[in-house]
Amino acid sequence: MADCKKVSKLYSIDLSSPHIPTSVSLLKQACVDSGFFYVTNHGISEEFLDEVFAESKKFFELPLEEKMKLLRNEKHRGYTPVLDELLDPANQLHGDHKEGFYIGIELPEDNPDAQRTFYGPNLWPDSDILPGWRQTMEKYHQQALKVVRKIARFIALSLDLDANYFERPEILGNPIAILRLLHYEGQVSDPLKGIYGAGAHSDYGFITLLATDNVSGLQICKDKDSNPQVWESVEPLKGAFVVNLGDMLERWSNCIFRSTLHRVLGSGQERYSIPYFVLPSHDCVVECLPTCHSKENTPKFPPIKCETYLLQRYHDTHAELSTYKKP
Repeated sequence: MADCKKVSKLYSIDLSSPHIPTSVSLLKQACVDSGFFYVTNHGISEEFLDEVFAESKKFFELPLEEKMKLLRNEKHRGYTPVLDELLDPANQLHGDHKEGFYIGIELPEDNPDAQRTFYGPNLWPDSDILPGWRQTMEKYHQQALKVVRKIARFIALSLDLDANYFERPEILGNPIAILRLLHYEGQVSDPLKGIYGAGAHSDYGFITLLATDNVSGLQICKDKDSNPQVWESVEPLKGAFVVNLGDMLERWSNCIFRSTLHRVLGSGQERYSIPYFVLPSHDCVVECLPTCHSKENTPKFPPIKCETYLLQRYHDTHAELSTYKKP
């Protein structure tokens, strides 16, 4: 596997720009080119983002026995220890050298969908240990979803769909939205030895909204079939989110848009990041969009239900819960 030798120059989309056609054109080029881009003027203040990162750090600084009390459950909520996730088994010696915490959407108990796998309920640290922590994360979850809805309008327009196409009830009207706090402890990665902060993978869903600190590490490979693979660094951009497309959007767009391989290499520095994964509802059937196929370009993927696809991907990449002994 080739070392990363250059910095990727991503397109930057201003979500507040009044020049919608220009923004849509830039976004479409980014989605075709790499499936990665920055978004600026997104509406979430830097002060609040700093607060979210500070609260994330407080959680990961807790003793391991405290974090293990919140070990992720069968609904994929809670704490994931270092090495829990194995994203690239063909190249990794062990799991990812990162720890994380999953937070999803919670529905009222009287909602018939409340007990479905990806609608919660969440696990939360004791408020005596981390006061205000839950409220901060819930607020960020809500604000991040608003940003994703803005981006979804641009994506719809770039695919010659109505701007509100993805707001339909079965898509983002009742989405699966998963906030994940991540902490890379400072392990130095070595691809030749199979040691990674996060192994090479593509995300599973619609799009991912990524907030990062100022520590580098994220890399993308635009051509997963190249040999050797060529990796480019995606550098943090102050005040911006990194956005990347997921597998479901690649399926929806019939491969017009890219769900690109990416990984994280640790340099010896601690690193924090906060990806926000957004997918359609459990029962949404992901199949080729009407504007993305023709007689000459027939659908490349069979239809699949979102829940089915997501459960399989989680099963393939996470350790069995039976391997852990909870305190």
